Amino acid sequence: MSDVPVALSPNPRVEVSTRPQMSSEDARKAIRAAEVALLDERRQLTLEELDALVDVPDSSVPALAALAHEVRLEWCGDTVEVEGILSAKTGGCPEDCHFCSQSAKFESPVQAMPFLDTADVIAAARETAALGASEFCIVLAIRGPDERTMQRILELVPIVKDETGLNVAVSAGIVTEDQARRLAEGGVHRYNHNLETAESFFPQVVTTHSWAERFDTCKLIRDNGMELCCGVLLGMGESVDQRIELIGQLRAVEPAEVPMNFLNPRPGTPFSGRPLVEPLEAIRWIALFRLGLPSVILRYAGGREVTLRELQALGLTAGINALIVGNYLTTLGRTPDEDLQMLEDLQMPIGALSKAF
Repeated sequence: MSDVPVALSPNPRVEVSTRPQMSSEDARKAIRAAEVALLDERRQLTLEELDALVDVPDSSVPALAALAHEVRLEWCGDTVEVEGILSAKTGGCPEDCHFCSQSAKFESPVQAMPFLDTADVIAAARETAALGASEFCIVLAIRGPDERTMQRILELVPIVKDETGLNVAVSAGIVTEDQARRLAEGGVHRYNHNLETAESFFPQVVTTHSWAERFDTCKLIRDNGMELCCGVLLGMGESVDQRIELIGQLRAVEPAEVPMNFLNPRPGTPFSGRPLVEPLEAIRWIALFRLGLPSVILRYAGGREVTLRELQALGLTAGINALIVGNYLTTLGRTPDEDLQMLEDLQMPIGALSKAF
């Protein structure tokens, strides 16, 4: 269910942490303290406790991942949620998100396309349902919906649900309170609106709207009874401290789901030359996001193929409990069969999830 996928880019890699790593002994103590808090006391770590885990040496990352997997099983169970996404309105976006090839402000291979016909959306949703997925997300490259777009969304959501039985999610940018209410009343199960990065780093990523506007939309989604899907994008140049800051800010909006994206630099965008996140660094941060957000649906999303390559199964034993199958918005993913085989090999059942409170 791709729109206009672009080939993966062979960028160099980099590690973001310049802080001194702790000793193996101190790492064991920090991981053990986190285990007691999350599994024995069953409480969320403070950001200070989470920060103490950031600098464990590379040799301790497998232990960190093992704890994250235990926390995922204890707090969320063993089910993995599968989702398909469809770019129903591609390109031509007026915003200047520096990572995005759908911005009209950059020269990129992605061309602006009109809203897909209903038949095309239904066909993509049926393909998603045939994979055993439970969620289907309709994505639009816009700042926010005008009235005509609202009408199209509200027309499509019940049709997709009735035709396929899937829960229907929507990603259509910044919304007003009235729009959030209407989307909830119209049957939208989840609304995706990503914070992407920490508030302190956001001005280096986007200048055409503010981080506060994103935060406010996230709150409106929750206030109007929809589940919030609020993703992150790692590898844009943010610091380790800003990643911890972001986890704290995610806690404030209480998402049901957090898609984890890793930057796959797109030709023509300001971030086209950024290096890829190292595989072990990606596993470290998957684990840390699980330990910092123990009850959320933590979803594999864009960039995992170029970042982790053959190591993608490790993420599913480091805290991930959901994934997008098929292609993304403007980049290629793996085939659905590869992901479904990975889940079968790991003996992880597929099903619908909600945030564990």
